[in-house]
Amino acid sequence: MNTKEGDVFSRDQSIVDLVSAKGLVDIHDLAEQFGVTPQTIRRSVNRLCEQGLLRRVHGGVTLPASVSNLPWDTRQVQQLDAKRAIALKVAALIPDGSSVSIGLGTTPHQVALALRGHQDLRVMTNSLRVVLALAAAPGVEIRAAGGALRLPDMDVVGEAAAQFFGNFKTDFAVFGVGGIDEDGALLDFDPAEVTAREAMRLNCRSAVLVADLTKFGRAAVARGGSLGAMDHLVTNGRPAEPFSQLVEQAPRHLHLAEGLL
Repeated sequence: MNTKEGDVFSRDQSIVDLVSAKGLVDIHDLAEQFGVTPQTIRRSVNRLCEQGLLRRVHGGVTLPASVSNLPWDTRQVQQLDAKRAIALKVAALIPDGSSVSIGLGTTPHQVALALRGHQDLRVMTNSLRVVLALAAAPGVEIRAAGGALRLPDMDVVGEAAAQFFGNFKTDFAVFGVGGIDEDGALLDFDPAEVTAREAMRLNCRSAVLVADLTKFGRAAVARGGSLGAMDHLVTNGRPAEPFSQLVEQAPRHLHLAEGLL
């Protein structure tokens, strides 16, 4: 491999790493980042798309679609600083004495960890990982959904979770999402996940969606709910277009967890 080929290979790898970190990246932003023309970046992006490493969408480039989520152990360390910052922001929104339902996923798990110091908190969850995160918290009462435990994520989804959440009317519901589409649709990897998430939203006074920037433009196969139905969106920065205007207009309240860690 000559020097020029090596530079191209290095830039291609850096592009994949950057898109993996941010979720959706504009072509012109990539060109500015690497100090090359948009035409050069488009050639790199086209090459990476042909290799199945990236996917072109309106407004830029993102990761390829997937029919299944990554393993828990992989997901829990990805964007960890962003997830912790989001969790701290959510914990500040929830006062002592509240009731809150907490859903599945690595960001809601971080929210549970951030709530351990709260007092007189009543938590309803379909995630055993949330239960374990709060088990030693003296000021927290926990109720968990029954049913078949989905492994290795250790959660209950589908109708069993929906029936459980239907027994309560919580002050807050905190849940994540597999991806957010350009039209504001919320996406997950399994319809049973959508069923559980929507049951949380329908049985709370204030719906709180937690999503780091990699979720914007990320494709998943199951559709259910919309950004416009959220009372709060907590994320770690302003996403690239076409999502920037969407997050300003769709949820009732936008919270940016920038610079908290």
